[in-house]
Amino acid sequence: MRIIAGTHAGRRLAVPPKGTRPTSDRVRESLFSVLNGWGVIDGARVLDLYAGSGALGFEALSRGAESLVAVDASRQATRAIRENAAVLGERVEVQQSSVVRFLRMPPREFDLVFIDPPYEEDVDQALELLAEGWLSEQGIVVVERSSRTVPPLLPEGWEPWEERRYGETTLWLSGR
Repeated sequence: MRIIAGTHAGRRLAVPPKGTRPTSDRVRESLFSVLNGWGVIDGARVLDLYAGSGALGFEALSRGAESLVAVDASRQATRAIRENAAVLGERVEVQQSSVVRFLRMPPREFDLVFIDPPYEEDVDQALELLAEGWLSEQGIVVVERSSRTVPPLLPEGWEPWEERRYGETTLWLSGR
């Protein structure tokens, strides 16, 4: 697993030994091409839910995001995220917590939110909680799921902007 572009391009990331499904380089490259085209990465406050190794969040930081909060319930995943932050010299807030428990805390606004759960995990509750003040006015949510799952149920007032399919993986991009 490596960072594709930006200040940390080519740097390798530690990956938790088990229990995660890292986003492929091809999917990350395509996703960040879209996000760069929309001009949403520079200075963005990023929230990476079900972060795993933190690859999506670190890719955003490498490309100019301002800050990263990475959330994962796994001790092995949060250890890998902290290790990656140290190696890259990045300050990252790491929360070892279930996503739902984290999102029940008082909200902070983020400009870019990645939701990349285990494919069998339901994300509808996380999306509903995100709608309670976690997303900035122009914020974007990216949900990565299996192409065999149904699209996520978006909170009232959110618009589906784009759906991109890459073999077994589908990305849904949306926001308010």
